[in-house]
Amino acid sequence: MGKRILQRHRGKGGLQYRAPSKGKFAVVGYPFLASNETFEARVLNIVHERGREYPIALADVGGKRFYIPAVLGTTVGSSIQIGPQATVAPGNVLPLTSIPEGTQICNIERYKGDGGRLVRNAGGSAILFANSPTGAVVRLPSGKSITLPSGCRASIGVVSGAGRIEKPFLRAGPRYHLKKSKGKIYPRMRGIAMAVVYHPFGGGRHQHPGKSTSTSRNAPPGRKVGLIAAKKTGRKRLRSEVVSG
Repeated sequence: MGKRILQRHRGKGGLQYRAPSKGKFAVVGYPFLASNETFEARVLNIVHERGREYPIALADVGGKRFYIPAVLGTTVGSSIQIGPQATVAPGNVLPLTSIPEGTQICNIERYKGDGGRLVRNAGGSAILFANSPTGAVVRLPSGKSITLPSGCRASIGVVSGAGRIEKPFLRAGPRYHLKKSKGKIYPRMRGIAMAVVYHPFGGGRHQHPGKSTSTSRNAPPGRKVGLIAAKKTGRKRLRSEVVSG
């Protein structure tokens, strides 16, 4: 009869597959402040939160404390300006309409007041491409350009922690704990290396899928593995190869 494959079991969202809440501080994002005023916040501490790739800064403005991603160059005791009249300097938070075009920004709000949702990875930064009447055009690190409401806020500069992947994992233990803090499975076992009852690609006299690795998006949960609803498969052929062939 077989049994439920690992992907299907994890899809249920059981407690054993969720990211642990131990070591988490609070929601990381901009505070709710008057949009037409400029405030000055002071950085009280820079801490590391379990499961995050970048350090976060604890700041205080008028007795209200909040956590935001630490921008490169932020130090304990430094000040951060938040508002439309803030100077364009690393760490300051301004609406997109007040930021000059071509400026590197990070922790960008997707909708006004959501606290920041885009470009929050370590070492990440986007570029404010243009300000138009319909909104602000932002070029993301992936190269894609999106249009956001002009009232959305963003931080000037680059998120700290850019060199985190330069040091390799020398042992399996640290990598296991990193994956566990994010709620991800480690180690990952290949489907073709499993028995036939554990995975659709398992079994056989040697390691091979035994069937097409492309799967329909409407496939049942026990079969939905491999390349799901793939638009194209195989090796990408160049135009010169097609002409010569």
